[in-house]
Amino acid sequence: MAKVLLGKEVADVLTEELIERVAKLKDNGVEPTLAIVRLGAEADDLSYERGALKRAERVGVKVNVHELARDLSQEDLEQVILDINADDSVHGCLVFRPLPQQIDEEKIGAMLASKKDIDGFTDGSLAGVFKGEDSGFAPCTAEAAIAILKHYNVELSGARAVVLGRSLVIGKPVAMMLLQENSTVTICHSRTKDIAAVAKDAGVLIAAVGQAKMVTPDFVNPEQVIIDVGINVDDEGKLTGDVDYDAVEPEVKALTPVPRGVGSVTTSILMKHVVEAAERTLN
Repeated sequence: MAKVLLGKEVADVLTEELIERVAKLKDNGVEPTLAIVRLGAEADDLSYERGALKRAERVGVKVNVHELARDLSQEDLEQVILDINADDSVHGCLVFRPLPQQIDEEKIGAMLASKKDIDGFTDGSLAGVFKGEDSGFAPCTAEAAIAILKHYNVELSGARAVVLGRSLVIGKPVAMMLLQENSTVTICHSRTKDIAAVAKDAGVLIAAVGQAKMVTPDFVNPEQVIIDVGINVDDEGKLTGDVDYDAVEPEVKALTPVPRGVGSVTTSILMKHVVEAAERTLN
């Protein structure tokens, strides 16, 4: 039976650490503040926002929610971003993506001040991830995957890691972060030939394709550790990951469940980034 890598254990450790850091910031007259920019009321956005608000309240981070119309114009959204950039009381900004079709997402990302980009939205933040520098912040989900592996003492140096998915939100950045931990990394995608055989060789497997139950027993081996980043709804309307959990769990060393896995850690990393951004204002 596989060890279940629960996110709550990781999130609780991060939260306790952040409570102390927030207290020190407030002692220095700084209230760490996050701006959330949401267009419309998409179910996924609202779910993540609820989790973020709950985590923020627990650690003591202030949150300003900019709830905007889904049909907001490019010009109006740009003004919101400029206002957030100019507000010295705001340390971090989360823009829910994907943005609606009428919005030039790349332009919005270019406008957001890199020092306030706490989820790897801007080119500056992503450049830091790819160069292995501390400029900006990594996408929260990518950093959460690494945080879980480290918390549970999974050896990354020298490990053969396979990442399923190549998006800029998770696939590519988590691959770069694994590389920085001295893993040997392979990125798989829809054009990868015999993807199951490639995945089966992995000591660490990151599933981030957004396809329910794609990872089946032929993708895994008994010594493998799996981080399932996928959030999907199956045919029965139940939340499920990219891993066929019931089929794969008896065949691997350890894995994260969905739900109760990566999600709670992601919101903790979001708060960690806000706190770090606030701390940088004191330096």
